[in-house]
Amino acid sequence: MGAELIASIYASTAVGVGIILAAAGLGSALGWGMICSKFIEGIARQPEMRAQLTGQMLFTGGLMEAFPMIVLGISMWFIFANPFIGAAKNAIGG
Repeated sequence: MGAELIASIYASTAVGVGIILAAAGLGSALGWGMICSKFIEGIARQPEMRAQLTGQMLFTGGLMEAFPMIVLGISMWFIFANPFIGAAKNAIGG
């Protein structure tokens, strides 16, 4: 397996990981924006529910923030333990 092929696999993996992380970051930002806007709408409609809505907002935001961290972990696996190199070696037979 040549050095050019290995470099091409690593470069393609890096581009894919960059796109995946950008999508996760964008999704997280949009999610937080929607959560906070609905939180403010809920307080505007029923101000006495502020304490309960705050707890629910933070809980939901925490669950929503877990997704980009999971994506980051998977992305680091692709970068540091690239499974495509092993698959390419097996396909070539070397």
